[in-house]
Amino acid sequence: MQRMWSPWRSRHIERASADEHYVKSDIFVSIGQQPGRDEENFVIWRGDTLYVVMNLYPYNNGHLLLVPFRAVERYENLHREEQFELAETIDRCVRWLTMALEPDGFNIGINIGVAAGAGISNHLHAHVIPRWSGDTNFMPVAADVKVIPESMEDTYAKLRAVVTRATPPDSTR
Repeated sequence: MQRMWSPWRSRHIERASADEHYVKSDIFVSIGQQPGRDEENFVIWRGDTLYVVMNLYPYNNGHLLLVPFRAVERYENLHREEQFELAETIDRCVRWLTMALEPDGFNIGINIGVAAGAGISNHLHAHVIPRWSGDTNFMPVAADVKVIPESMEDTYAKLRAVVTRATPPDSTR
């Protein structure tokens, strides 16, 4: 079996298992309630009804999750304000990722329920995944390994810089 080094995962796992708050509740609710730990949690933006966080288990560099503060399992249970902000934030994320990472395309979606592939099925969230021509190579097919070419910290710094420049101060929490 091939092993790939991803130190940010071990730090997250160690913190999650040591932090009672994470263990006893929904990880997304926990992150949403900790604005003072945004850098540590890789939160790049907070809106009125949701926040944007980097996926700790990304399909690609810059993989973002858009997470409502309120835990909701199904899309139709979101309030209209949450639905509107989710749509607006997808647009923001595409612009931010384009400015920061210059991808060639995007995958955008929501997995609702375990049967649809939701890893955290009790708290709906949307994925915005930047894609580059040739980013799927022989590694995932032949070796069942995905190589992420940049550290989470470096990608976070790039995205935060763009978000800070591109977001008016009155549109964040």
